[in-house]
Amino acid sequence: MYHEHAPPAALSRLVECAWTLDTTDPLTHSVPPDGCTDLLYSRESGVQAVGAMTSSSTFTFPKGASIAGIRFRPGMGKLFLQEPIAELTDRVAEQPTVGRARLDDARTIQQAMSLMMAALRPSEESLSPTQKAIEHMVARNGNVSMPWLADQAGLSERQFRRRCQEESGLGPKFLARVLRFRFAQRLAGDARTDWAGIAADAGYFDQAHLIRDFREFTGATPVAVFSNR
Repeated sequence: MYHEHAPPAALSRLVECAWTLDTTDPLTHSVPPDGCTDLLYSRESGVQAVGAMTSSSTFTFPKGASIAGIRFRPGMGKLFLQEPIAELTDRVAEQPTVGRARLDDARTIQQAMSLMMAALRPSEESLSPTQKAIEHMVARNGNVSMPWLADQAGLSERQFRRRCQEESGLGPKFLARVLRFRFAQRLAGDARTDWAGIAADAGYFDQAHLIRDFREFTGATPVAVFSNR
């Protein structure tokens, strides 16, 4: 039982969604890269941060597990998490940003999720030029030139590569690939099966290019991924 919840308007630019997961049976779930960082809570593991991923990660949950999460938009987790974002890439780490004792007192996992959201306070009042450039990349599903992005941030391409890694945990070219892949997933999720058309609409060179990214990020072809859903 997985449910997503829209963030409050004041955080919608920074937070993609809040979510809860309740398992009635043991669950093993693979999550492909999405460019986001997440803040998780469960009674068993406490509060944890999940960094941006470079490949599909598998998570195993026991029967009766209840997890609450906050998913930050690409490049925005730095405003909330204490550990440097670049050091979180492909890692799960304890995160003391939100007090565990208060969450442990929550009567339901939904209440814990609400408490997590209410406790979020950005560490900076405004976005950095690099974060604003990453916003442009997200809005265009990764289909944007790196020189243009660097120019938007007022940086050289080399400086922008370094800053993007620090802000999002991923280099700009890799993040652009992840965003384009994620957009292709959304298109396929609309019950489309014309993979050549999906590839073109998502900004891939051709269908073979799309298949290569699916294999790298999920270990399977697009047909295999969506036939299992």
